[in-house]
Amino acid sequence: MKDNKLVVGITQGDSNGIGYEVIIKALSDPRILDMLTPVVYGSSKIFSFYRKSIPEIEQMDTNAISSAAEAHARRVNIVGCLPDNVYAEPGGATAESAKAAITALEWAVRDLKAGKIDVLVTGPINKKAIVAEGFGFPGHTEFLQEAFGVKDVTMLMISERLKVGVVTGHIPLKEVPASITEDKILSKLRLMKQSLEQDFGIDNPRIGVLSLNPHSGDSGLLGTEEQTIIIPAIKKAVEEGILAFGPFSPDGYFGMGHYEQFDATLAMYHDQGLAPFKAIAFEDGVNYTAGLPVVRTSPDHGTAFELAGRDEADPRSMRAAIFAAIDIWKHRRAWNNLQEGKMPEQKAFDDERPRNGKPQIA
Repeated sequence: MKDNKLVVGITQGDSNGIGYEVIIKALSDPRILDMLTPVVYGSSKIFSFYRKSIPEIEQMDTNAISSAAEAHARRVNIVGCLPDNVYAEPGGATAESAKAAITALEWAVRDLKAGKIDVLVTGPINKKAIVAEGFGFPGHTEFLQEAFGVKDVTMLMISERLKVGVVTGHIPLKEVPASITEDKILSKLRLMKQSLEQDFGIDNPRIGVLSLNPHSGDSGLLGTEEQTIIIPAIKKAVEEGILAFGPFSPDGYFGMGHYEQFDATLAMYHDQGLAPFKAIAFEDGVNYTAGLPVVRTSPDHGTAFELAGRDEADPRSMRAAIFAAIDIWKHRRAWNNLQEGKMPEQKAFDDERPRNGKPQIA
């Protein structure tokens, strides 16, 4: 019997945060196993600890495995990549929880490269804690960019209502102006156009570009980056066939609902884009890394240590991240088929989910 369900890898994130709780709650509906095969990277011991803290989930069919290749299609699989003596301390990051988060991520990425899982969903981490343990990257996005050897990626926050990308990511605010260049804006616009088309099935996407300064610089009175960098970048993008518009002043753009006229928005820096995004779509928002050769999503929230172990965490964003990863994978497969010029009936063989680089056959 063939099983064409996608294998979804899910990293635990920081084991002292709400990662396990939102994962468990998101996977608690047994109907989800009809749609995908989940593989959680972490610890069966910690998984059980957090499951017992959620009274409404009395039982869950789990499968402790040492490799994603052993995954059972009808159970929640847990790859034991942590030491047997590992334990959770809900409420705050520790050196041990940070190391565990790093290990889970490294194992999952290794399996993603090997084709043992199809897509990756990452649980929330504490950036300061993992950097202190030698991670060497400010976040998942930068780690995955290097791991897959791509020149550029962009953080793309997605929901049913809006999609927001950023030119600069995890850097101090004081470094933002010097980090914004024509080339960087152009690169992000190209990535967004490509992702919106191949990953979301949007033809000729319209992208609104935000200004850096208040009131779009007010004709140079409040800053010149709009005239010298952002507007020239938009003009070059338009010459390349990218439907880019702006720059728009962020307050009116979001406050007046102008974002609804566009398929996506490009913000100049992290909080300029993520603050309004989370205000509008926090419950079902998803963080997607556009530009990778693989699919990676994440919930749009952090570790929320203050909620850990209290059965108060909302799983909707984690659930949305899981479903978004599957949808994006399918959109990308359809896009690739279209680019190859093959009709759907000609792709019947290709549509069998590849395992370890080989088509799955009966």
